[in-house]
Amino acid sequence: MKKIGYLGPKGTFSQEAVEKYMAGNLYEAVEFTSIPDIFMSLQNGHIDEAVVPVENSVEGAVSATLDMLSGDCNVKIKGEIAISIKQNLLVKPGTCLDDIKYIVSHPQAIGQCRKYLTEKFPGVEVRTVASTTLAAMDVAKGTGNSAAIASETAARVYGLEIAERDIQDINHNFTRFLVLSSEYAARTGNDKTSILFSTEDRPGSLYRILEIFNLWDINMTRIESRPAKKRLGEYIFFVDIQGHIEDEDVRDALTMVKRKTSFYKFLGSYPRHQ
Repeated sequence: MKKIGYLGPKGTFSQEAVEKYMAGNLYEAVEFTSIPDIFMSLQNGHIDEAVVPVENSVEGAVSATLDMLSGDCNVKIKGEIAISIKQNLLVKPGTCLDDIKYIVSHPQAIGQCRKYLTEKFPGVEVRTVASTTLAAMDVAKGTGNSAAIASETAARVYGLEIAERDIQDINHNFTRFLVLSSEYAARTGNDKTSILFSTEDRPGSLYRILEIFNLWDINMTRIESRPAKKRLGEYIFFVDIQGHIEDEDVRDALTMVKRKTSFYKFLGSYPRHQ
């Protein structure tokens, strides 16, 4: 049975992403407490694949994932999954909204539901914890006078009722997850390729790299920078483009990119999320 690693604890959106990825297939979900631990476990062969968050449409990139991809860890990107982040008000079975004395969640989730909380629960105490899952656990162990802001998965895992659904202030909130493996994905005809690179410290060096994609008529869908952690002002660039490494234009363009960069790493070509 395939072992799939994810960022725990149970009830997180990461678990929801694993369930979506493995829908209809048998697997063993293995939870980890940190993203670096997931990468190292995959590289050491303790798990077969992993699902890790890489960016959120509201909050931006997940730095820990980008840092591990840019390091010496030899893992490949095999796929991607996008999850709609829908926050819910979870209560212990039988709890009425008028019974709620305090609401608990992760600061980010609370921030995403600020308008809802202000309008629906003026004057009710709001408490913060380290994760939405811990919030669900707190309510499950409570006396029925509290509520948690968390996922539908958390409600199922910890035996809570969803008092109100989709309470987030922004509806178009998505988190993109990467599927990591020790092997590359096969070409599908609707693929995406991810690379990372550094440029020389010269005027126009980044422009000359990006111009290569324009010359080969390749659509760049994302670019993200992270400090190289070697010296001040040096960066690593993460780039996603449309197409597969086996496509002639993509292969030729990346060959030229590799020649013109001071550091280059191919992360994988994989099916685009629909």
